[in-house]
Amino acid sequence: MLFPAPDESCWVGVLRFALRVPGSKSLKEKRKPIAQIRDRLRSRKNVSVAEIGHLGDHSRSILAVTMVANDQRFVRSALDQMVHEVG
Repeated sequence: MLFPAPDESCWVGVLRFALRVPGSKSLKEKRKPIAQIRDRLRSRKNVSVAEIGHLGDHSRSILAVTMVANDQRFVRSALDQMVHEVG
């Protein structure tokens, strides 16, 4: 027998950051600032972060951030805070 949960809401939020790393002359130099942003978001906000674009470019990067929660307002608020922190 299946009993539906009273709070079945599931909200998924996705952010896409286009970042520039000025002065970077190699992929190794780009890795450190991108890793700092990625690690800071993961530890503070409990989100998933992946570098998804410009992987071979040493001066640009695209990061995707995802979050899952049961409250739409919470997801929107948390993602808005991340935009202001990174931007």
